[in-house]
Amino acid sequence: MADSEKITTAEFKSLDKDVQELINAAIKVRNQSYCPYSKFAVGAAIQTPCGRIFTGCNIETSTYTPCICAERTAAAKAISEGFREFSAVAVVALQETSYTTPCGVCREFLSEFAKKDIPIYIAKPATINVMITSLFKLLPHRFIWSS
Repeated sequence: MADSEKITTAEFKSLDKDVQELINAAIKVRNQSYCPYSKFAVGAAIQTPCGRIFTGCNIETSTYTPCICAERTAAAKAISEGFREFSAVAVVALQETSYTTPCGVCREFLSEFAKKDIPIYIAKPATINVMITSLFKLLPHRFIWSS
C-alpha cells in the first residue's frame, strides 16, 4: 500500500469544531436507527457547502432489500430540501476491530453529489480517534455519466 493510500487517523479533540459538530450529529442520530434484525446501528451526517448539516440513520425491514443506509437517508433529506452538493460526510458505527466506511452503493450515491473530492470522517460512538479519508479514495473509479 502506498503512503498516500494509508489510513489517516486523528484524535477527535484535535479536529476543527465544525468537524466535531458533524461527527457529533452522526453520533446523536445513530440512536434513532431502526435495526431490529442486524442490531447494527449506523448514523451519518452530511454537510453542504453552506454549512448546513443533514443527518440520517439506517432503517431496516424484514425483507432486507428495501433497507436504506444512514448515508443515503441523510443524502435524501438534503436533496429533498434542495441541496445538490455535499462538502463533508461523517459516519458513526460500532465495530470492535475496524471502522465502518460507506458501502459501495452509498459511495456511488454520494459521488453523484460531490463536485470535488470530499472528506469522510469515520468514527465510533466513543469518539477517541477518527479515521479520515475521502470519497475519491474510497471510490477511485466512480461512475461518471457522459452523454
